[in-house]
Amino acid sequence: MQTPLREIVAVQARTWSGIEQPNEAAGIMADALSVSIAGFTALRGQLAFEDEPSSFEAALQATKEPQP
Repeated sequence: MQTPLREIVAVQARTWSGIEQPNEAAGIMADALSVSIAGFTALRGQLAFEDEPSSFEAALQATKEPQP
């Protein structure tokens, strides 16, 4: 079974900063972050950089203010 992110965050805070988890809100935020991490993990291998990012570069150039 995987360790809940709430526990990992608490251990990391104690290890690196020498503090305990400051309050329940920190634990709730860690729980919320674990949902985001799971979502990104599910997308692993499906996302890729565009083969031709030139379209982005062209959009940047088109919106560039003219130089005097």
